Amino acid sequence: MTDAALRILIIDDNALRATVLEEGLREAGLVDVRVITDMRELLRKIVENDPDVIFIDLENPNRDVLEQMFQVSRTVRRPVAMFVDRSDTASIEAAIDAGVSAYIVDGLKKERVKSILDMTISRFNAYSRLREELSRTKQALEDRKIIDKAKGILMRNRNLSEEDAYALLRKTAMNENRRVADVAQGLVTAAKLLG
Repeated sequence: MTDAALRILIIDDNALRATVLEEGLREAGLVDVRVITDMRELLRKIVENDPDVIFIDLENPNRDVLEQMFQVSRTVRRPVAMFVDRSDTASIEAAIDAGVSAYIVDGLKKERVKSILDMTISRFNAYSRLREELSRTKQALEDRKIIDKAKGILMRNRNLSEEDAYALLRKTAMNENRRVADVAQGLVTAAKLLG
């Protein structure tokens, strides 16, 4: 997707500050820029707008406002740049934990908006790749555990070597057009029922 085709949503209860971001984005060639200044039912409005990137500008956010914005970030899973005038370590850590891609303190200048947009998207994509890799790794570990249990069952009940037990699981999976881990899970479940 080209930058010009990106749907950008600016969230700011101060229309004047929102205009700075909007002008910076439009001057950078982005045409689909929308602004929300009313914070009521914010999540619904975000879902309705279905943005590719969200810019949130908060002047002096209190804990409740920050938590609402962090909830938005966790829920919508989009690149989010958050602009604040002042910050502390706890707020920065909470923003990172919530998935905010860029947390900019005292950096609202329209000349910087395009580079902040690029960085926000890049960091979001990098974080998403890491999250997907972690998920795949966790699944592989769980699969390995269940396969090892199933091999143990086959080794005890059919007097097979570990290698032969795995070969039987693999052959069954191929014959049934299933994953080895799924066949192993079925065997472990059946053994629990019969045991």
